Amino acid sequence: MSSYVAPLDDMRFALDLAGLLDIAALPPFAEATPDLIDAVLEEAGKFGAGVLAPINEIGDRQGCTLDPSGTVHLPEGAVEAYQQFIEAGWNSLPFDPEYGGQGLPGVVGVAVQEIWQAANMAWALCPLLTTGTIEALSAHGTEEQKALFLPKLVSGEWTGTMNLTESQAGSDLAQLRCKAEPAPDLGEGVFRITGQKIFITHGDHEAAENICHLVLARLPDAPPGVKGISLFLVPKFLVNPDGSLGAHNDVKAVSLEHKLGIHGSPTCVMAFGDEGGAIGTLVGEPHRGLACMFTMMNNARLNIGLQGIGIADRAYQHAVAFAKERVQGVDVTDPATGKTTIVHHPDVRRMLMHMRAKTEAGRALTYYAVAQMDLSKAHPDEAARAAANVRVDLLTPVVKAWSTEVGFEVSDLGVQVHGGTGYIEETGAAQHMRDARICRIYEGTNGIQAMDLVGRKVLRDKGAGVRVLLAEMRETEAALKAAPADVAVMAGSFARAVDDLENTTTWILEHASPAAAQGASTPYTFLFGLAAGGWLMMKAALEARRRLDAGEGNPATWKAKIGTAHYYADAVLPFTAAHRAAAEAGPDSLMVLEEDWF
Repeated sequence: MSSYVAPLDDMRFALDLAGLLDIAALPPFAEATPDLIDAVLEEAGKFGAGVLAPINEIGDRQGCTLDPSGTVHLPEGAVEAYQQFIEAGWNSLPFDPEYGGQGLPGVVGVAVQEIWQAANMAWALCPLLTTGTIEALSAHGTEEQKALFLPKLVSGEWTGTMNLTESQAGSDLAQLRCKAEPAPDLGEGVFRITGQKIFITHGDHEAAENICHLVLARLPDAPPGVKGISLFLVPKFLVNPDGSLGAHNDVKAVSLEHKLGIHGSPTCVMAFGDEGGAIGTLVGEPHRGLACMFTMMNNARLNIGLQGIGIADRAYQHAVAFAKERVQGVDVTDPATGKTTIVHHPDVRRMLMHMRAKTEAGRALTYYAVAQMDLSKAHPDEAARAAANVRVDLLTPVVKAWSTEVGFEVSDLGVQVHGGTGYIEETGAAQHMRDARICRIYEGTNGIQAMDLVGRKVLRDKGAGVRVLLAEMRETEAALKAAPADVAVMAGSFARAVDDLENTTTWILEHASPAAAQGASTPYTFLFGLAAGGWLMMKAALEARRRLDAGEGNPATWKAKIGTAHYYADAVLPFTAAHRAAAEAGPDSLMVLEEDWF
């Protein structure tokens, strides 16, 4: 397997596009100087390349094991890597200093997260889930819960999980059966949890001294459906009032799933209350647990989108290294030179350019969405915070769905670039594809993300949030037309893509029946991702042209940015028309077959 090198220059450029300079100027982020951020990225790149990447293939090959006590053993090197991770303070970067965090902008944290995901996606799932746990407790926990749990979670000494799914209730959380009974003998607000959860990422492991489970369950007086779900904090080891660890709670892993990929990440079946009840405390209000959990889920969805980009970049680097080494055929532009490496072949170039362009677009869109989240929390102006929050809500399902589709498409192309050797596990290309496949499924399948985008985001506000974004895209279109020729040439393709997004949004608003909306949702989401990613690629081209004209930095870097954007305009943006046609075709052909015809 090729070595991994964090693409720091590309990441810095994406951070600039996302507006990091303006975010770092806000009072909460006063310490986030350019020099500090550069140092953080440099050191993160070293940790990813030197510590995490070397154990990636080992984790895939060895997998995880479960002993009869319920303890999960991670692959060779994983525990040691995690100890180095927390000792270096990596987990605490974007969190509140009140609980031991370093207070850096979330968009800086997400850039660092990309390095972990690219270097070793299976390993990186553990801190990813801990991040979501911290967000949920910060937003909805009691002062006592925050004081007891957040410092250890922020440091990474303790890790977190999300326990939603049950065997009879996949995405339909209304069917949850896990129960929570009040335990007045243990104190007010304490409950005994019984039930079983499946698909719990890092539900048990030996890397941290405690694991904090956020568990959805029903109280005895719960109304039916999703309105009767409450959220509970259930630690693996009980926590004493002074923060020390007490007895082992009545919760354990009872089996591990055997998966297509991410073998180094244990996916557990968790049993709560086999010996009388796992002790937990209520998070948020009774019967409002799903709303609390969505804080964690939305955080996770953005980070899963980031996973797609991380694995895409890893697959791209792997494919480029192979294409520069593999000698096969002759250069069609200069046959007299004889045998050449496959990077000179136009069809291989097509694959590599597609991988590069979509990865850069996905990175830009993901960073931008997280930067908007920073603004929604830290901007001093209430109206600006509200506008940024609308933008985050709108983009979250797009980032999750489209970026994970990009991750799988790019890793699949990576196998193709390798040819027959890509189908052989020893080259490592297949692992990237296997690992990337799960991203399109967990934290809500991409079909669910698409329905969320159309139903909860576009239809609910009658397209208002999309129209604001479209207006900004039109400004970029005008800037393209006024730019030098090498950038202005992209204006036509981009304008057509924005037209497709605008017209399909209008079509959905005018055809708002459930069947029409749901039938259009997936092609609309892909259209949205392509157009929004294209918007940021066009902004990247404009900024690269400005820097080139100003004599800033390395000219080759900016020429490559313009060239990649040009490819995106020529070869990627035209697909918005196909997605528009599919979305506007209506639901009739989807539903035309009788059930027994299948």
